[in-house]
Amino acid sequence: MNILLDTSTFIWTISNPDRLSKKAKEVYLDEDNACFLSVVSTWEMIVKFNFGKLPLPEQPEKIITSQVAQHSIQIISLEMNDILQLSKLHNIKSHKDPFDRMLACQSLARKMPILTPDPWIKAYEVKTIW
Repeated sequence: MNILLDTSTFIWTISNPDRLSKKAKEVYLDEDNACFLSVVSTWEMIVKFNFGKLPLPEQPEKIITSQVAQHSIQIISLEMNDILQLSKLHNIKSHKDPFDRMLACQSLARKMPILTPDPWIKAYEVKTIW
C-alpha cells in the first residue's frame, strides 16, 4: 500500500517514534508499504523552521534529505491534479492551514491514505490511518 506521511508523522518518525501510535508504527514499518513525503511537507517544515515554530538541530533541508534517504521515503511533487481536488474538499471555515488542505488534496488525487493523528485532516473525509 502507498502511504502519504503527514508532516508531523514524518518528524516524529525520524526524531521521536514513541509519539507514533501502535498502528502508525506497524504501517510505517511494514515492508509491503511504500511511504511518501510530499514537497508540501518539505515546504511546511522550512517555513515553520524559518519562523521559529519548528526547532531542529540543523537546517531542515539537510535533515529532510538525509532522513528521506535513510528511511527509503519517496518524494511526491505537487501536481495540477492535486490542486484541482480543492473543489472536492469540505469547506471547514475554522481550519485555514494550506499545508493540511494540500496534503488532503494529494491524498484524494493519488488515492493514498494519510498517516496522521491530525483531526483537521481527518475532517476532510480523506482516508487516514493512525
